[in-house]
Amino acid sequence: MAFVRRYQEPDPQRVNRWLAQSGVCSRREAEALIVQGLVSIDGETVSDPGRKIAYGQILTLADAAEAKVSGGFTVMLHKPAGVVSAQPEPGQIPAIRLLTRQALIGRSPVIPDAHTRLAPVGRLDMASRGLLLLSDDGVVAKAVIGPASALDKEYRVAVMGELTAKKLDLLRHGLELDQRKLKPAEVEVISEQRLRIVLREGRNRQIRRMCELVDLKVVDLFRVRIGPLTLGDMPEGRWRPLTGEERAGLIAEAM
Repeated sequence: MAFVRRYQEPDPQRVNRWLAQSGVCSRREAEALIVQGLVSIDGETVSDPGRKIAYGQILTLADAAEAKVSGGFTVMLHKPAGVVSAQPEPGQIPAIRLLTRQALIGRSPVIPDAHTRLAPVGRLDMASRGLLLLSDDGVVAKAVIGPASALDKEYRVAVMGELTAKKLDLLRHGLELDQRKLKPAEVEVISEQRLRIVLREGRNRQIRRMCELVDLKVVDLFRVRIGPLTLGDMPEGRWRPLTGEERAGLIAEAM
């Protein structure tokens, strides 16, 4: 079976919520699986999307559900500066072109080629570097960049300009982009002219534009983390597939 698990929480919980928290799929996709008759509890097919599961009961997903919720492919890449996330102009190098067998760390069930369609999930502009996800998995995309996502993204940012307490306070809260107030950000000075910034949204070129508003110029922008995923010591230009556990962790933390 694709998924068999005993429910161990003391309080009953809606099946769709538990599947989402377990990192199996989104709540909406869990509801779709129920409607298609692919979910059962203690051997009985669940037909009500609002059904709850109680302590000790065993939930099973049919084999057909596995293909529906884990049929996508996601990789993490250490994107160098000078490479575009997607849609290159003439002469530019798209990130997917870096996903070669020679650059792979470990093993992969897929080596992308000219026919592979993997979209960036949370872009990095051409001048920025660091952790980039490429995926054809709709559940992963919703978890990372969906409007309801709670995932944060962490960056190391080198700037030029005077760093003052007032500027830092504005970066943390008080700025607007495109006539919309930004969500609060974590901003701390980690060394001279270097900042650690954590965002919980992903507006276009957000950090660079935020810094421009307070008369700071970004000279290096390096993404080190997306939710529970960290770049670690992955060398620049290398890539690897996400594991099932990493995929589940992304989805669960995004809820």
